[in-house]
Amino acid sequence: MLHSTLALSLLLIAVNSNLAMAIKKEKRAPQTLSRGWGDEITWVQTYEEGLYQAKKSNKPLMIIHHLEDCQYCQALKKAFAENEEIQEMAQNNFIMLNLMHETTDKNLSPDGQYVPRIMFVDPSLTVRADITGRYSNRLYTYEPQDMMFLIENMKKALRLIQTEL
Repeated sequence: MLHSTLALSLLLIAVNSNLAMAIKKEKRAPQTLSRGWGDEITWVQTYEEGLYQAKKSNKPLMIIHHLEDCQYCQALKKAFAENEEIQEMAQNNFIMLNLMHETTDKNLSPDGQYVPRIMFVDPSLTVRADITGRYSNRLYTYEPQDMMFLIENMKKALRLIQTEL
């Protein structure tokens, strides 16, 4: 009786430890600040930090407003993350911030609060309302097929630093 109780106890311990190891393996990696927009990019955590870093580094701040449960945001995120030129420029030439909430700066929603929305702020801390997407009803939105247009706008943000600041 003692022998069978000991054997049963050892069996339960072995099963529990294997189950615990399996659960540990299934745990997801902690979510980074990229939220899927580009893991190689250095992302700032807050709008205020982004403004500080933009001024300090003399790089434009690129702000992506999005929501996790928005199908249009998810489609844009996939296209953004898969585009090597955008990833390279974002990593090397911009201060990057993605927000899943609105800021208190009303300059970041000149035509309303909608997602997805991408806006640029230059190192002088001026929101570049003149760098728009291609849609007249949502000036700062981009769709997955607009990646070349977004690349041109990223280049424009970089040119404006050289010519205006």
